[in-house]
Amino acid sequence: MSLFAQGVGFGLIQASIISIAAVGFTMQFGIANLLNLAFTEVMSVAGFVAYVTLSHSVNLWVSLVIAAGVGAVTSLLIAKLLYNPFRRRGAKPFTLAIVSLALGLFIQNAVLATVGVSYFTYPVTLGKEDIHVLGARFSGNELIIIAIAVGVMLCLHLLLQFTQLGRAMRAMACNRDLARSSGIPAGRIEGLVWLLSGALAGIAGVVFFLNVSTFTPSTASSFLIVIIAAAVLGGAGDVYGAMIGAVIVGEAIGISSLWLPTYSTVTAFVLLILVLLLRPEGVRAIFRARSEVAA
Repeated sequence: MSLFAQGVGFGLIQASIISIAAVGFTMQFGIANLLNLAFTEVMSVAGFVAYVTLSHSVNLWVSLVIAAGVGAVTSLLIAKLLYNPFRRRGAKPFTLAIVSLALGLFIQNAVLATVGVSYFTYPVTLGKEDIHVLGARFSGNELIIIAIAVGVMLCLHLLLQFTQLGRAMRAMACNRDLARSSGIPAGRIEGLVWLLSGALAGIAGVVFFLNVSTFTPSTASSFLIVIIAAAVLGGAGDVYGAMIGAVIVGEAIGISSLWLPTYSTVTAFVLLILVLLLRPEGVRAIFRARSEVAA
């Protein structure tokens, strides 16, 4: 087995988890224009709900759907009951970011008070034998995570490109005021985006907890910087850019883990800083610039 191939394989698993979360995170920023730092806590809530259902012998796929529903409803309630009232009062983006940070701490401590100070593990193992693919070794859980990510990204692509909702979402991400003046119901679309991005947070929470050996109520919060790095790397608010950014960040973490296993996540910090310095509009802007030059 090639050591480098195993690093690439590990990076693919990381990219799969990051892509689901980063797309949901950047969708909220691009359409709702809000930096929701409580995103990972929604992941955590949904992930623990899935833990409860799995502990009661509920099928993983059913638990995944339940977690997605919990994430969707939680995100919409947060938007309606907390963020929107602040926005109606003219709160600045920085104020909303601080509010989301405080909300994240509140949710994390609420989960801690509910489940207690302990370590948890998902009571499910999908396949006991490792599977070798192109020199890399994957467990059953890891292959399921990759399959879920591919399926989710494919469904999002179809939604964005071939549905009226997807076209409205892309219009609002480009220019909210112009979209509203063109007859697009911005408030309704934003509510649907909160539901969709919350569902992605729920799915991301399940696959994230499924991949780690043990987790606590604060485990998901450590994943926030990785999500932000992927979203910024792809271009804040750009769904397809977040997918590309997730692959880059995930592979950077996977390959760097070969030499710096303890500090591999620091790679996300380094990439975030480099992108902000060299290409703040995101890597996908490079492809757009090249296509414009070619035209």
